[in-house]
Amino acid sequence: MVSRADARPDRAPSRRAERRPLLAVLLTAAVVVAVGIVGGLLDRAGTDLHLLGGVVLRGGFTAVVTPGAVLPVVVGALGVAWAPRLAARLGWRALLAAAGAGAALWACALGLSGGLTRLTEPLASRYEYPYDVDRVGSLGGFLAGFTASVPADAADPWTTHVAGHPPGALLAFVLADRLGPGALAGGAALCIAVGASAVPAVLVAVRALADEATARGVAPFAVLAPTALVVATSADALFAGVAAWGMAALALAAAREPGPGADLRALTGGLLLGLALFLSFGLAALGLVALGVVLVQRDRLGGGGVLRLLAVGALGVVVVFGLFAAGGYAWFEGLAAAAERVRSGPSYADRPFAFFVFANLAAAAVVAGPAAVGGLAGVRRVPVAVLPLAALAGMLVSDLTGLVRGETERIWLPFTVWVVAATAFLPPASRRWWLAGSAVLAVVVEVFVRTEW
Repeated sequence: MVSRADARPDRAPSRRAERRPLLAVLLTAAVVVAVGIVGGLLDRAGTDLHLLGGVVLRGGFTAVVTPGAVLPVVVGALGVAWAPRLAARLGWRALLAAAGAGAALWACALGLSGGLTRLTEPLASRYEYPYDVDRVGSLGGFLAGFTASVPADAADPWTTHVAGHPPGALLAFVLADRLGPGALAGGAALCIAVGASAVPAVLVAVRALADEATARGVAPFAVLAPTALVVATSADALFAGVAAWGMAALALAAAREPGPGADLRALTGGLLLGLALFLSFGLAALGLVALGVVLVQRDRLGGGGVLRLLAVGALGVVVVFGLFAAGGYAWFEGLAAAAERVRSGPSYADRPFAFFVFANLAAAAVVAGPAAVGGLAGVRRVPVAVLPLAALAGMLVSDLTGLVRGETERIWLPFTVWVVAATAFLPPASRRWWLAGSAVLAVVVEVFVRTEW
């Protein structure tokens, strides 16, 4: 039985425990470097890793120091100095709003360091969703005919990212185009806003599984995490935000006493998680986190309470599946077609599975940041630990499928936002140093690696 004192993630650590985070980061850094060396050897031997000259992240080392690089340095420094104080003093709702706004500001500051066009530039590629926006006419015809255009040898195939995802992803950009300032500007705004909102969603879930003090401690790390590097701008930020709020609703449901209020939250969580599955097939592995936030409350809810919440959440998912099926789109058929499209492409065939099993995790470690990696070294058997651990398990499942080979700095964003919750286990005395380390790493990657996002 865990005592009340031991249940707090930030309880006073022993001297040995204080050293574990640093050792974990040093070991992880060594693995990242080793992966980089092996990737460099493969590249020189003629293997095309399809990483634009990179060996861990997608993008080669090309320092671009512009006047704009001052912006993330200033924002990061102010964040390190003031975010912990604000997190401790703001009212809870004000903190959630500030965390979302701060995450968006940090993501934009990093993106704009490369120029004013950097926020929309990642979406302008012919491989991205806006490229196919003009092809979408009526909703019914679009859904019914979507899978037929997934194969690369189809008469009029979808572009790469559209073909690799369910139709909900493209639909989001269609809505941004028709309701906003266009597919590029509107799409970028949608990705950044929804992606940044994942931060308050994580805090809501942490509070539900631990307490408000723990969530306040995580807040600065969630805002300044290097995950912001792919929030401005990749569509995976949109996926992460939708899934995060679904998970937060489910965590809130499990934290309440059984009843209509809990059921409504569980249903909301299921609907959002169901929608997330129609944004990205890969989010199916987030089901481990969804199960975790409910099962961790089993002693309080009892077996019947757990089954009830899972059933209500599953009902929400089924409703979303039913709506898309009524429109003519079958999720499992679409998954099979997308998997075949991925396997038939050169970027899959050329990339060696054995290398990317490790390179995927190395890229994810970079964007999770040193504070998250250090926090994982201190994880203990308390309910909130389920968030980073279940997310890691989901990433491993995704990794071992072999369908994901590279670019996991963005593809796994819906998972790494939960890994950042491990910062709850960092030693209190060194937390500001860990916060600074995460911010510095984000700036270094943005300035010295020419990523696409």
